Amino acid sequence: MEKVRVLIVDDSAVMRKIIASALQKESSIEIVGFAANGLQAIQAIQTYNPDVMTLDIEMPEMDGLTALREIRKVNKYLPIIMFSSLTHKGAQAAVMALTAGASDYVGKPVNTASGIDDAFKVLETELIPKIIGLAKRVKSRKVREVQLANTQAMASHAPPQDKSITAKSLASARPISKIAVKVNKATSGLLAKPAEAVCIGVSTGGPEALMQVFAAFTAPIGVPIFIVQHMPADFTALLAARLSSIGVMTVKEAEEGEIAEPGIAYMAPGGFHMALSRPGTKTIIHLNTEPPENSCRPAVDVLFRTASQVYGSSLLAVMLTGMGYDGLKGAQIIKEKGGQLIAQDEATSVIWGMPGAVVQAGLADTVLPIDKITDEIIFRTRKVLTSR
Repeated sequence: MEKVRVLIVDDSAVMRKIIASALQKESSIEIVGFAANGLQAIQAIQTYNPDVMTLDIEMPEMDGLTALREIRKVNKYLPIIMFSSLTHKGAQAAVMALTAGASDYVGKPVNTASGIDDAFKVLETELIPKIIGLAKRVKSRKVREVQLANTQAMASHAPPQDKSITAKSLASARPISKIAVKVNKATSGLLAKPAEAVCIGVSTGGPEALMQVFAAFTAPIGVPIFIVQHMPADFTALLAARLSSIGVMTVKEAEEGEIAEPGIAYMAPGGFHMALSRPGTKTIIHLNTEPPENSCRPAVDVLFRTASQVYGSSLLAVMLTGMGYDGLKGAQIIKEKGGQLIAQDEATSVIWGMPGAVVQAGLADTVLPIDKITDEIIFRTRKVLTSR
């Protein structure tokens, strides 16, 4: 089995050793190099051609955030996992990195002798699964690109009588389910019923995806939006503020008992499930610390499930990039009640786990690239229904 090639970037020799020791226990991972700052990291990418890079944020000469931006100018797809301290300052830096194109993040473990065991636990339970998942995604993308290039080359040299064979080859070169092909079309004509609320579920790669969605709104929409992004405490409030600052929609961290208002987006706080109820005519937001679902709190399933009870067929759910399958059960309930569901496509997802699960289950009404999703939300929530 081909190993995942990892480049470790950290200015601390002790931390580099701790990370390396943890990764070396995983047989599917190979450490190909080290770098002590952002400048060395940029050079090391050219030298080692890693599959995944871990990148510390606070470093001399060139910090991780600056290095990330420089790398993304020339390399869009290299998975980069940021390390940040679990402080307010570290959370701010991590959110900036995630919205600038980092694939994911891990809270930096302590490097004191008393914390070595905790450090290894963090690395083994959080970092290693993310490295393997992100590497698998990139490798599958590369395979598709090679297959597509080969079939296009074959098509350009094929004699006229082979056109039907070439078409079949081209279709088989794209490992997308028949379900995805069926629903991957723009909505047109009249909608039977406009949505009265939007729920968004997202995880790995989510901050950058949410940035693209909210930056594209030209005016606040006339319904509330509810967001579950898998993130720890402190991070969600910072991400909400960042999303508010780049667009026309107000995005805020949700509060217990508040009434949902049209044109406002509410993000579940890290560490809390977000549920909805409607005891009268108003939708009320509830936060709780009940057990995690799908190893997540907040969990998309909790939001989808309770929102479907409130809005029924008037609910629009959006599943964006993310690892795992959180939200699948909730999506099934939404569809049972007649709601609508948009899924991000595989090509623009950092990880096509969560959206892929709903597509492969036949639950998505449409599958779209990230730059088309805002228009689709506007279309499916507008009150005046006209053909596109």
